[in-house]
Amino acid sequence: MLLKAQSISKAFGPLKVLEDVSLQINEGDRIGLVGMNGAGKSTFLKILLGLEKQDTGEITRRANRIGYMAQFSEFPAESTVRDVLGKPYGVNEKILNRIREIEEIMIAGGDIDWNALAEENADLEAQMAKFDRELDDKLRKTLDQVGFPGDRMDSTMGSLSGGERTKVLVARIAVQMEDCDLVLMDEPTSHLDISTMEWLERKIVSSGCAVVVISHDRYFLDRITHRTMEIERGRSREYKGNYSAFVEKKNMEIERALKEFERYEDQKKKQEAIANQMFHDQRRYMSDYKTRLMMISKMEEKERPEENKDISIKIQAAHKSGKNVLMAENVSVDLGGRNILHDINLDIQKGDKIGIFGANGAGKTTLLNAILGKIPVNGELWLAPGAKIGYYSQNHEGLDLNLSAEEQMLIAIGKDRKADARNMLARFLITDELATNRMSALSGGQRARVALCVLLHDATNVLVLDEPTNYLDMESKHVLEGALAEYDGVSLIVTHDRFFMDSVCNKVAEVAKGTVTVHNGNYTDLKGEPVATDTTEKKETYRVLAPFTNWVDRKKYVKGDKVVVGPSEWKGFENAFNQGKLKKV
Repeated sequence: MLLKAQSISKAFGPLKVLEDVSLQINEGDRIGLVGMNGAGKSTFLKILLGLEKQDTGEITRRANRIGYMAQFSEFPAESTVRDVLGKPYGVNEKILNRIREIEEIMIAGGDIDWNALAEENADLEAQMAKFDRELDDKLRKTLDQVGFPGDRMDSTMGSLSGGERTKVLVARIAVQMEDCDLVLMDEPTSHLDISTMEWLERKIVSSGCAVVVISHDRYFLDRITHRTMEIERGRSREYKGNYSAFVEKKNMEIERALKEFERYEDQKKKQEAIANQMFHDQRRYMSDYKTRLMMISKMEEKERPEENKDISIKIQAAHKSGKNVLMAENVSVDLGGRNILHDINLDIQKGDKIGIFGANGAGKTTLLNAILGKIPVNGELWLAPGAKIGYYSQNHEGLDLNLSAEEQMLIAIGKDRKADARNMLARFLITDELATNRMSALSGGQRARVALCVLLHDATNVLVLDEPTNYLDMESKHVLEGALAEYDGVSLIVTHDRFFMDSVCNKVAEVAKGTVTVHNGNYTDLKGEPVATDTTEKKETYRVLAPFTNWVDRKKYVKGDKVVVGPSEWKGFENAFNQGKLKKV
């Protein structure tokens, strides 16, 4: 056991963030920490690290070396990349400790062998110089692996873009992993391109150290985790398996709990109806009436499962354009005297949903700007006359942060439609003070939802979306995916979200080496099924044909339930399977 948190609670003033959260981290664990925005995930990580103090509960730490990657850079703007990368834990501690000892001995003076100490100190200094040279080469190599130029180690953090800062932090945690017992990461894939994400996935799996990661990247979680902990309404619940297994199991739990509640309500109503009939038949003093009341009072009370408020998105489609929507022939783009894109050939037709991916700086946003007519192009670029375009910018340039969300919507739909504006925003869970406060006070996810609301208020038949899932939590992503899947117009989507591309797109376009290559199918169709991590079980789904009890965890199942079972859980279901009570779905 490396670290254990028991019954942790934390409040900020009257706001209770965590009420009862527990987690044990063992050697080699890879745990995904999930939950809605504002659920307290980052606060819990800081409590594990000792950066925040819990109100109640107990933390036991046995890991001596813990690495941490914060969601946002916490280093001063004047810090250099070299400063941020630091050094692996423990590598040179013995040398440094001995140098300090020699310095203290020499300062103290007395009967000492000055020549021997001077020779030893010179030898240690030489070892340190050699170590620093080797480390410098190693740091440069790590930076190159994450796509950051190794010769920029003396650049300051303040001079870097958001994506570059994230790459430096990823390189830092990769260096620490080599000598850590435990690594905690908060949204490590934000602003990363797919190739860097996949490098990080391989690094985590091969490191062997325990990892706890907060992420909204479902593909990333599926690749690296084998345990999932959800924080919901201040409490924690743990599931075996990666993110996809968690979603399936949780949905089944909700479905099962709802069935149990409905059975309880039905039985209670029947018993109450019989008791009421007895009362009206003047049998209220008879023993069977009192027995019936006692039966009702002893019924195990069931509560209806709590439901999260869902974002409601319906994308209005404009009149349909013709079969051909956009065509490009030998298109190139030059900016600032430099060729950015060349030899672009596209044939986009009605119903195409194209995911556009590639390395940061490859020209994805430039491609969108060319399609939108924002920049000049060479070659033939034709857009159907009936195309009505809706555009979503990853930086939300269309939002005026000095306005409220309500005021922004009124600009889009008309100042006399206040009720309509509030209703539209409410569908995106922007209500009350979120709708009336300045948008500068909203979180990134809340601003993203306002931007989507403004975009989708009008009917379109071509959607051009630049990183639409940035800042959205998983529930919001699922809803947006469903809405785009039902949208019968054309969608052009720049994204690093591989799960999103798999869920929505029927084509993918890779931007690399200045050109664009279109492939039929989604991301996984192109790249192949991701290789399962060494500790992720393959699980299968079964339907319950007859009631039974799992004799390992004593959980009862009824006809119609669904269960997801992996090899490590099979023992508890073996008898039911042998008796024909389970059927593979």
